[in-house]
Amino acid sequence: MSISAGRKAEVIKSYAIKAGDTGSPEVQVAILSERITTLTDHFKTHVKDNHSRRGLLKLVSQRRQLLDYLMQTDEARYRSLIDRLGIRR
Repeated sequence: MSISAGRKAEVIKSYAIKAGDTGSPEVQVAILSERITTLTDHFKTHVKDNHSRRGLLKLVSQRRQLLDYLMQTDEARYRSLIDRLGIRR
């Protein structure tokens, strides 16, 4: 389950630090969070889809690693990002 190109562009635009920014941890975490929410909605109707559940766990792990990196490098950016995304940690 991926997100549409238009929605991905909106997420990139709202979380980008500068113009053309697609690789910053904020943008990467925001895109992963969007994909995670679409997958969790998918699992509400397709409970037995274990193959996609494995992908979901992989995405959550990637997001956790990026958040850990951001917390180690710049805690203020980390705090503002989890507040904006509504991620409890």
